[in-house]
Amino acid sequence: MAKKYFIKVYGCQANKSDAERMAALFEEEGLVESDSWQDCQKLALVTCSVRERAEQRARAFLLKVAKFYKDEKKAKPEIIFSGCMIHHGQEHLKKILPMIDRIIPTNQMAFLKKAKRKDKLHAFVPISVGCNSFCTYCIVPYARGNEKSRPFTDIMEEINELAKKGYQEITLIGQNVNSWGLEKLTIANRKMLLRAALKRESLPSNQSQYSTPIGIPPFVELIRAISQLREIKILRFMSSNPWDFHDQLIEEIANNPKLDRFIHLPVQSGSNSVLYRMNRGYSREDYLNLIKKLRQAAPDVVIGTDIIVGFPGETEEEFTDTLGLAKKVNWHLAFVNIYSPRPGTTANQLYLDDVPHAIKKRRWQILDELINKKNLNKRPKVV
Repeated sequence: MAKKYFIKVYGCQANKSDAERMAALFEEEGLVESDSWQDCQKLALVTCSVRERAEQRARAFLLKVAKFYKDEKKAKPEIIFSGCMIHHGQEHLKKILPMIDRIIPTNQMAFLKKAKRKDKLHAFVPISVGCNSFCTYCIVPYARGNEKSRPFTDIMEEINELAKKGYQEITLIGQNVNSWGLEKLTIANRKMLLRAALKRESLPSNQSQYSTPIGIPPFVELIRAISQLREIKILRFMSSNPWDFHDQLIEEIANNPKLDRFIHLPVQSGSNSVLYRMNRGYSREDYLNLIKKLRQAAPDVVIGTDIIVGFPGETEEEFTDTLGLAKKVNWHLAFVNIYSPRPGTTANQLYLDDVPHAIKKRRWQILDELINKKNLNKRPKVV
């Protein structure tokens, strides 16, 4: 009888894509997928570290697994640990979760070409991994490493294979998809280009990551190449960010009939002072100008966002700025998250988590009611 595997996934689309590629590896080894973690010889977790709650769930699950196999007096499966929680380090993880047998870094999964997909029409295709932006609250640069663009030929080879198999919908995924192909620019060049383009001295330091390329941005060239494939009917991408969201990309959204009309564009806060503390590298006014250009070029575009409430030091006035931005932009949906301090991030080192949980919860409810409840019947399909 063939040995079985089970994969437990937490978090974002990148983790789901990693799990699909991990499943393909297991099946190459001759394993078959199990319907239950209670009946497998190999159990893998693809973990999330964006918020403490996600880590708590993964730890609780592994403790439950260990207890089950001990109580049943059964040999436990080989336990494989992957995803963003590996940033804690192998020694620490094995100390707090001794049942772990093997740790697989996320960058070993992301660009593998084979994936086992259950959906036969839609596929996630990673085009980059990691992040160079170092927003002060975010663990991703530490968990997934520096931003690395997947080679153009690898991306096109995978999508061509998917097209031959009958796939019609592709979602390009990465932490900053619209920055694809730009990470090879040196920091010095990015600073020079930024000064030439913006001529502002008061920007947060991570603006040195961002640049205005001469000619067509690589991401736009990639979109155009994929759009040439007759079999591909719908093309999506996420997540995009306000930096490197060039005018050429807006023009492509307006004119390319294969591009989905939903654009996810995280803002995180509507307060300039909070954005500065977050090291987001743009202002409220920059974001509003980008939204204006998007809607002028493509009036039917549907825009979603991410917002963090209760960031350290967030005052009522700063929260009111976010409320005001929500009313101005009128997003169709928002993933509103309560700030969760992440060990190792700049925000955790510099700022006291001083907003009481009750206030965070109230702010979350106000924004959720304003954006999501109001638009419940108009929300777009988000893959």
